[in-house]
Amino acid sequence: MNRRSIALPAVLAAVAVGLSACSSGGDSSAATGSGSASIKVVASTDVWGDLAAKVGGDKVQVTSIITSPDADPHEYETSTRNQLALSDATVVVENGGGYDDFMDRMLKSAKNSSATVLNAVTISGHKAEGGAPLNEHVWYDFPAVVKVVDQLEQTYAKADPGAASTFRQNAAGLKQKLDGLVQREAGLKQKYAGQPVAITEPVPVYLLDAIGLQNKTPEAFSEAVEEGSDVPAKVLNETLQLYSNHEVKLLAYNAQTAGPETGKVLAAAKQYGVPVVPVTETLPSGKDYVGWMSANLDAVGTALGQ
Repeated sequence: MNRRSIALPAVLAAVAVGLSACSSGGDSSAATGSGSASIKVVASTDVWGDLAAKVGGDKVQVTSIITSPDADPHEYETSTRNQLALSDATVVVENGGGYDDFMDRMLKSAKNSSATVLNAVTISGHKAEGGAPLNEHVWYDFPAVVKVVDQLEQTYAKADPGAASTFRQNAAGLKQKLDGLVQREAGLKQKYAGQPVAITEPVPVYLLDAIGLQNKTPEAFSEAVEEGSDVPAKVLNETLQLYSNHEVKLLAYNAQTAGPETGKVLAAAKQYGVPVVPVTETLPSGKDYVGWMSANLDAVGTALGQ
């Protein structure tokens, strides 16, 4: 299936002489950590970049390629700065699952065969089953994130054995916070399991599933939106009826990829008093991963309680 993904322009040869930056304007990369750190890390998005930085502390320098909460992650265009960062990376963290294929292509173009590549989807163990498409948005699955954190710790310790205890301590602290998120999901599940909800795209589905919520959105709708294709009129009408008939308790709306059909769904939810929970694919401004996901759980809980 030709799933929507963070797209790399076809003309990779142009990288050598410089390419345009993210469509939102300016270079999309952002670095965290010490400039003299022994381990240089490049992450496809600031979601994985934040987690990589939390585990590594001041022993790593992390460059995140997609960082803007206002940008559509599916419309990424590479830049010379990001290409150079990949050429010098010790560790590369990519989402995988077709989400950020540009990372592998850029890494190959950078001729960096020595970097350790951590693929979050592969690490998570999630696979497409029964002919259904793979949901690649594994950063909304907290147990999957824990697995990535473990891999980051092990990879860093191998690259810098002298700092292994630091990485272990950092990872343990982060996993404790992630466990807190899992416990909050369990609390919401105990209270709201079985409640019907709707989505525009499958971005937050792992989180909604963990709470035991039932996604009532026609699959043909969310698939079409994710693919960037037109939603059939019959499917759109079926989707809109979820709101006019008050069949769902909330709408989880991907605020980063809007279009005519999702606009109609959003308007219907507001018209009929269905709470809207905005979700994103990158970190909101001023939030780290744990704070972001905690806010998402707050929003879901508030919506379900109305």
